[in-house]
Amino acid sequence: MVMPNTARRYTATEVLAFPLDRNRYEVVHGELLVTPSPGQPHQIVLRDLFRLLDEYVRAFPQDAHVFFAPADIIWSEEDYVQPDLFVVPANEVTGSWRDCRTLLLAVEIVSPSSARADRVTKRRLYQERGVGTYWVIDLVAGVVEVWKPEDERPVVVTETLRWCLKPEAPELSIVLPQLFGALPPGSRPY
Repeated sequence: MVMPNTARRYTATEVLAFPLDRNRYEVVHGELLVTPSPGQPHQIVLRDLFRLLDEYVRAFPQDAHVFFAPADIIWSEEDYVQPDLFVVPANEVTGSWRDCRTLLLAVEIVSPSSARADRVTKRRLYQERGVGTYWVIDLVAGVVEVWKPEDERPVVVTETLRWCLKPEAPELSIVLPQLFGALPPGSRPY
């Protein structure tokens, strides 16, 4: 006998009406994802990664823009996410998050409270939605998992992370030991 799924399903409209309480609320296929506000190491890596990506993407202002959370990416009433960092085509930058439908790159920095959501739930959604490249950054392990829509397993990068906005563009190279080296000594990496 198959048991019916009786888990409460949420919508983007409901989640957007939640009171502000320092948590990040997202919905994937109706499943509510809740993560606390990030720690300093998360934000340090996010800041530095944004600077690198922004410098790279600014060379192609007619093609793309890079943003960071909070930002309301709503693909349907049951699919609402806030990637830590993401790149969208320039033609979807209209002044409204609702027009951002195509993510060329999405980045999540994993913490203990977000690991399952980032590695499984959101990763599957990003693949379903055709997100060009998805980076799962693990500060504890010092690695980045790189996913493409068709991948069954990630490519695990430990040294140099590479990304290209378009085939004819030069490649962005990020040396991970340098990126992770900006963290304060002895800090918890989340």
